[in-house]
Amino acid sequence: HILKTIILGQMLSLFICGTAVTSQYLAEQYQVNTPMFQSFINYSLLLLVYTTMLAFRTGSDSLWQILKQRWWKYIFLGLADVEANYMIVKAYQYTTLTSVQLLDCFGIPVLMALSWFILRARYRLIHFLAVAVCLLGVGTMVGADILAGRQDSEGSDVVIGDVLVLLGASLYAISNVSEEYIVKNLSRVEFLGMVGLFGTIISGLQLAIVEHREIMRIQWNWKIALLFTVFALCMFGLYSFMPVVIKVTSATSVNLGILTADLYSLFFGLFIFFYKFSGLYILSFVIIMVGFILYCSTPTRTAEPTALPQPGSTGLDNAALKLEENDSETPAITVQFTRGETVVVSTD
Repeated sequence: HILKTIILGQMLSLFICGTAVTSQYLAEQYQVNTPMFQSFINYSLLLLVYTTMLAFRTGSDSLWQILKQRWWKYIFLGLADVEANYMIVKAYQYTTLTSVQLLDCFGIPVLMALSWFILRARYRLIHFLAVAVCLLGVGTMVGADILAGRQDSEGSDVVIGDVLVLLGASLYAISNVSEEYIVKNLSRVEFLGMVGLFGTIISGLQLAIVEHREIMRIQWNWKIALLFTVFALCMFGLYSFMPVVIKVTSATSVNLGILTADLYSLFFGLFIFFYKFSGLYILSFVIIMVGFILYCSTPTRTAEPTALPQPGSTGLDNAALKLEENDSETPAITVQFTRGETVVVSTD
């Protein structure tokens, strides 16, 4: 089970790596910064595939019934997911890569707290120790970035950037906890279909407001189109595959596993962007994986709902129920009379 969890988590990391590398290549080589447009393409694909699947369903899990019962909940979920994606990418314009990598980990304790209260997850000491080990690995990775000179400039406004990262990480935690609840209690297709529907609407409106000028400035060619296509396919794969992994493990486990995504991006960057290599990157990868394995080695438990107190005295209804139980267990009574007559007295 641990091996399966590790493999699934690293597949998600590779999808995230694909989105990061293509976004960075678009920004550095072609000066294309359109995070909301890229998200809009992903949500449109989810709409095209999963919302269409819901539309052809009948019964209680059809699109119409889901909208009628839970439409307002999915509006908040779609808003949280869209804005989380936007804030994290937007933060790079204001603060440093180092700050984003460190503060993005804030989502993990938020995720654990939400899981505790909403999903009733109960952690053991080894889980907190495992999270601390994973965060130590992230710190090692950030230290390697600084030594390799990848901390970038100070940014235009570090405070704004750091606040955006913290807000984005918290919104990601809300989205992931909601995702875990939905895929384990409802269905994966419902989650993806609803996120696709409301994500497309929200990102489309935001795109028209904040990014329409950036899109107009893009000088389209086949390379830019190919990069957008690869980004969209990686993002679509990430969204489609993550509910499968969360159903097998948990949202917290998945978020610990994908901490290695930055390292995969770095390894690709050694060849594409000519980053400097440091042995600390290998060490940070090992530390993160050790923490991840520690976390997966002991399953979390789910707290039982609090039982309702039983009444101290037996009321009339309980007395009647007790009589019925006794009736079903009482055999027929045979009474012998001296004249030889037999009378069967039934408890009915």
